[in-house]
Amino acid sequence: MAIIKPFKGIRPPKDLVEKVESRPYDVLDSEEARAEAGDNEMSLYHIIKPEIDFPVGTSEYDPRVYEKAAENFQKFQDNGWLVQDSREHYYIYAQTMSGKTQYGLVVCTHTDDYMAGRIKKHELTRRDKEEDRMKHVRVNNANIEPVFFAYPDNAVLDKLIMRYAATEPEYDFIAPIDGFRHQFWVINDDADTQTITDEFAKMPSMYIADGHHRSAAAALVGAEKQKQNPNHKGDEEYNFFMAVCFQASQLTILDYNRVVKDLNGLGSEEFLAALQVNFEVEDKGTVIYKPQQLHEFSLYLDEHWYSLKAKEGTYDNNDPIGVLDVDISSRLILDEILNIGDLRSSQRIDFVGGLRGLGELKRRVDSGEMRAALALYPVSMQQIMDIADSGKIMPPKATWFEPKLRSGLVIHKLS
Repeated sequence: MAIIKPFKGIRPPKDLVEKVESRPYDVLDSEEARAEAGDNEMSLYHIIKPEIDFPVGTSEYDPRVYEKAAENFQKFQDNGWLVQDSREHYYIYAQTMSGKTQYGLVVCTHTDDYMAGRIKKHELTRRDKEEDRMKHVRVNNANIEPVFFAYPDNAVLDKLIMRYAATEPEYDFIAPIDGFRHQFWVINDDADTQTITDEFAKMPSMYIADGHHRSAAAALVGAEKQKQNPNHKGDEEYNFFMAVCFQASQLTILDYNRVVKDLNGLGSEEFLAALQVNFEVEDKGTVIYKPQQLHEFSLYLDEHWYSLKAKEGTYDNNDPIGVLDVDISSRLILDEILNIGDLRSSQRIDFVGGLRGLGELKRRVDSGEMRAALALYPVSMQQIMDIADSGKIMPPKATWFEPKLRSGLVIHKLS
């Protein structure tokens, strides 16, 4: 069963939400955050990217930067830019992209569920990134930004959410950076709150869609606090961390594409010939070509687009990893032909999220920065859940979720 609870969210007043809200900390660099914050002292970047309050070039990992985050978090509360709700709530957060809306429930999930594997992951985490987020949680004693979960479709929760969606939201704005609409409701009814808790209790698992490092950090800090408290009971606020949970079928996963700097010493014709061992290769001409189905890839090389269809026998439909296009391309193209084995560390490859479109792949190759580009068909949420259920881990850079959660709509304090 999935253990969740409502919480006393710390939120901006309605008239300040567009001043406070921001993109997540990990989708932009320090200078982009500095530019987006500008002279807006209410921007959440002063808490989640506090290096912008120091001279250009200051490391985001400087101890003073973490201290500044806590100082700014307190300042926001002292100034009334963030105000804690007087009672515990669940919240509903909706995002609209390209005419499609997905509705998430903002809840607190239990650290024990993460530690026990009931909150399931599909990616490896790096200890240095975990420690960075742990420092941020420790110094603020709060989950400033939520993680992004999926749960199996649930008709009871869907009906409840749609009832609130028909009412006026607490927040409703278009984010200027991406043009997506963001809406937010507060659940005030005790019966609805109990229904949400009860329905999640029936779920054997939840799934991390995005935010593996934040999830790990939140759970590890919770475990630390358990050990530090001689009177630990299990119901303390530090046992929980904040997540926005969406029905799996609502989520949009975009393609996550690859660009490579060289062909491992091969000429273009040699490279195309090597591909023909495992793929049906078809020249599609100079017009951008997008993969149409699973196991089909688009290659951009020498101002031409090619369709690459994986041949029968090159993948295993019964293997949740082996059937993935990210695995097929990694094994049969990047590793076998181009000798790019470690996608996490190789300097010969880069990754481009699908929101940028295939035109971005073309641009980077045509500019001479990259030698070739490979576009993939998107992974499905069902594939992610199957892999998480099997206990396996997806290859690196396999999923790109859009839209990203906006930060600053609600914060969870650990005490």
